[in-house]
Amino acid sequence: MAQEVSEFLSQNPRAAAWVEALRCDGETDKHWRHRREFLLRNAGDLAPAAGAAPTAAEEAAGAESGARGRQLQQLISFSMAWANHVFLGCRYPQKVMDKILSMAEGIKVTDAPIHTTRDELVAKKG
Repeated sequence: MAQEVSEFLSQNPRAAAWVEALRCDGETDKHWRHRREFLLRNAGDLAPAAGAAPTAAEEAAGAESGARGRQLQQLISFSMAWANHVFLGCRYPQKVMDKILSMAEGIKVTDAPIHTTRDELVAKKG
């Protein structure tokens, strides 16, 4: 899938610039590669369409306004929660875990670390 994402971005420079602006300072290439895929898979119409540059009206409306801005912030939050879960072993309330795992279906992360929870450690001692 990573190859498909790279190919898509090379053919859609507006989408590439849009998603690249969502990268966090200090985010590793490995984390970003997978989080970028999560964002693109779930962006829907939040991502700019391929083709001509946006009109002045589209620019004025912007992705940061109103409901669209809230949707974008929620998507970014879900992508970070998912990356934190996969790469750092973070856990969230079950409703959030269900949501982010369903949003990430089909994303293959082959080099993620394996984490052991406190509950698993305690169960081994018992």
